[in-house]
Amino acid sequence: MENIQGKVIVITGASSGIGEATAKKMAGEGAKVVLGARRLERLEELVSYIHKNGGEAVCKETDVTSAQEVKALVDTAIEKYQRVDVLFNNAGLMPLSCLRDLKINEWERMIDVNIKGVLYGIAAVLPIMREQKSGHIINTDSVAGHVVSPGGAVYSGTKFAVRAIAEGLRKEESPESLIRVTNISPGAVLTELPNTITDSELKKHIMDKEKYHGITAEDIANAVAYAVSQPDNVAINEILVRPTTQMN
Repeated sequence: MENIQGKVIVITGASSGIGEATAKKMAGEGAKVVLGARRLERLEELVSYIHKNGGEAVCKETDVTSAQEVKALVDTAIEKYQRVDVLFNNAGLMPLSCLRDLKINEWERMIDVNIKGVLYGIAAVLPIMREQKSGHIINTDSVAGHVVSPGGAVYSGTKFAVRAIAEGLRKEESPESLIRVTNISPGAVLTELPNTITDSELKKHIMDKEKYHGITAEDIANAVAYAVSQPDNVAINEILVRPTTQMN
């Protein structure tokens, strides 16, 4: 994929799942990946794996609920490579629960990670990409950003918000700054995301769904690579990726 070779790609939530798979995919295609997540040991293991396979990667411990830490991750990319070509806002969590359960702390945590984390990523790279007159901001959204299910009202709310933010960003920046914007909306994927669910019944439902229908994180990484690999004058604004057997 020629349009990936040599690009500097910052990935949040890179220590597992879709972020990890995308880091491996992009490094394998010749990108220079800058990886952020809270679990530094796992990031370092991933960087070592990429190096052993001939790729280029650096990492920095990053909590996306901190604007300062997200900026520090992007600053790492600038210090090392002097540019940022792609930001993959991938960090997220999904503590599903019914509204009547009043799990307000979980609601706040989802808003902090799923919405504010995306905004902090945009804030960190937007001045750089505007100056470059190029760049690509990709967000991990969700099928839940298109369809609301019982127990998922707040989670869906955060993912609908990401779609709105991305569309506003595209309309503000793409015509002037030539910045591409893409939302990737996965359906059931075999990742650690259900581990963030504290409601045992909902957790079992989601894990059973993923067991029988789930696609792999590598499938989503391929979708990310497809969006990035397009010529600079082509913007893939939205990709919704479900397992063939998933209805909603």
